[in-house]
Amino acid sequence: MNTKKIIKAAYEILEKSIMYYEGKPIGTIAALSSPDLAAANYEECFIRDFVPSALVFLADGRTDIVRNFLTTVLTLRTRERTSAGHEIQPGVMPASFRVIETEDGEVLQADFGEKAIGRVAPVDSMMWWVILLYIYTKSTGDKELAKSGEFQDAIQQILHLCLKDSFEVSPALLVPDACTMIDRRMGIYGHPLEIQALFYAVLRIADKLLNKQGSRLKNDNSILDTAAIRQRALQSYVRIFYWLDVERLNEIHRYSNEQLGADSINILNIYPESIPDWVVDWLPENCGYLVGNIGPSRMDFRLFTLGNLIAVMFGLATDVQSEKIIRLYETKWDDLIGAMPVKIIYPAMEGLEWRVRTGSDPKNVPWSYQNGGNWPALLWPFVAAALKTGRGDLAERAFQTAIVRLHDDNWPEYYDSKTGRLIGRRSNLQQVWSATSIILSHKLLEDPDLLKLLPR
Repeated sequence: MNTKKIIKAAYEILEKSIMYYEGKPIGTIAALSSPDLAAANYEECFIRDFVPSALVFLADGRTDIVRNFLTTVLTLRTRERTSAGHEIQPGVMPASFRVIETEDGEVLQADFGEKAIGRVAPVDSMMWWVILLYIYTKSTGDKELAKSGEFQDAIQQILHLCLKDSFEVSPALLVPDACTMIDRRMGIYGHPLEIQALFYAVLRIADKLLNKQGSRLKNDNSILDTAAIRQRALQSYVRIFYWLDVERLNEIHRYSNEQLGADSINILNIYPESIPDWVVDWLPENCGYLVGNIGPSRMDFRLFTLGNLIAVMFGLATDVQSEKIIRLYETKWDDLIGAMPVKIIYPAMEGLEWRVRTGSDPKNVPWSYQNGGNWPALLWPFVAAALKTGRGDLAERAFQTAIVRLHDDNWPEYYDSKTGRLIGRRSNLQQVWSATSIILSHKLLEDPDLLKLLPR
């Protein structure tokens, strides 16, 4: 089957997934209805899942559904404010929402994490919402939506929530486990890279979305100044302390510990003994990546794909670091791309580490789902990051690796095994963001100028 027919089939999945409320399109469900759905909430619209759908709609000039989505999420945010007996902080966006039929008509119902595994509220949803608002504004030229009072309040409240004073000294944002795309216990509590990359993008575009003169919130005319200061601090912090290449690995290997004072080099007190054996032999020369997490005496050496690709796309990583990240994918293609782009985490946790960090999660067994599974939804960020670093050859190679098999396998949610050769054991079929990832990747390859819409 040729590319044109496969793209058409992917569009059929996208069209069937559109969610309507009072006759208006407001989003796309996560997966088409099936008796084998992994969970009932796959029939809801997830904020993060809708992003590739939204980018396809914007590229096709179908701006109404994106505008309706942005407005709907805003409405839900102001409507749902309590969960488990406490008030949800202003600024928090729902993980997902659905349309329910009642005797009085259609009703929108949001999930702020109270129905999720572990009951954790998402942190990434509000950040993706702001980023999508920016892309929508840049794509359509419609500045009035973002400048309206409710949208201005929402943006400022998100910034307040992320910039509020805490016990933290680090400019990175402290969050719980399971608050990102990896929404189950995977040992990413603290300062996971994915959140820092999204946070950086939000800080970078805040001044382009907020009114420069005056504030609708009392005593907050300096919020843009605070955001700008935090952005610079976060950028420097991530580029220095999250970065890992062979040179940096040698520095950590020779670190002295228990250093005090402003002149200390190992300021986070990372112990050389914490370097895992796998990374020493695995990390190639002239390659590198941003580690998954960092904190006091803690460096999570795992490679988290989405955080690294977002860092490249949105300019959190330097140009040299970005080139080394993409070169790592080229050099370790079988490990990180494999039979179905792209592996979500490398390496998978196994044995005692898996039992302790995941709580013996049977869905996240080694090399499956979020513990080393391969996710087609990550294809479009890889294509975007590769194109941005001038590696269109790698973007095309990954796309060609995925397109035929993904269609023939009926658009699975994820793949299992070290190289992603097996359809995920509990993977949904007709997963919408798997289909839209193929469409969006194709559009980016056909017109790389679409990258100009992204925060950078």
